[in-house]
Amino acid sequence: MKDDLGADVPLRATPGRVVSLVPALTEAVEAAVPGVLAGATDYCTHPPELAVPRVGGSKYPKVDRVLDLRPDLVLANSEENRPEDVERLRAEGVPVWVMAAPATVPAALASLRTLLTQGFGVDAPGWLTESEGLWGETAPLRARAVVPVWRKPWVVLGRDTFGGDVLHRLGVATVYGDHTDRYPRPKLDELRGWFDAGDADLLVLPDEPYEFTAGDGPEAFPGVPYVLVSGRYLTWYGPSLVDAHRELTAALRSAR
Repeated sequence: MKDDLGADVPLRATPGRVVSLVPALTEAVEAAVPGVLAGATDYCTHPPELAVPRVGGSKYPKVDRVLDLRPDLVLANSEENRPEDVERLRAEGVPVWVMAAPATVPAALASLRTLLTQGFGVDAPGWLTESEGLWGETAPLRARAVVPVWRKPWVVLGRDTFGGDVLHRLGVATVYGDHTDRYPRPKLDELRGWFDAGDADLLVLPDEPYEFTAGDGPEAFPGVPYVLVSGRYLTWYGPSLVDAHRELTAALRSAR
């Protein structure tokens, strides 16, 4: 088996002890292959009832703690996890499967299908096939949006991001979608300028990684229509994508 980056994943058998360093993969694997997770990060919040040892953050996991759990397989992501941590785990003889940071919803679902059907030998779960159907089409354009994911400094969705493609498939174009950076850091005046020029008509504010709220975010863009959305629905790939299609569609219709 090879991972998304083309590296060999030398599994000796179907993994029975898995440590996930990626919150979305934690949720997906637990839903499809319950009971195989032996460890996860502090940020693996779903499913809420998951009771496994925690190994620190995604970006800075406690590698020694991961090794102590004696995993058959570690799950990582090329954007969320550091190459040096992956290299150390592999040097210690631990198979690591690295998911490429998905630029589109279909790319994420295809990667999950490979991991679950080839890595774990299970049939594609219902939520996966349903998500493939839900997200296979693109709605007509309804808005052009600025989508911050952080402030102090401001960071927005740029090119080739999963969240940007989620919005695109729901009919919302991101104004930084053609930017050279995946996560540009424009000044506030530049962000406001999109609305002043009429080139953007919607502000989309997720609650993670930065927790934007009605009182923290919209005030920086006086008079601009905005919508607060679940960051998990916007950026997690896995079982939540089924609900995400319905919930984000409804949220976008309620823009204030």
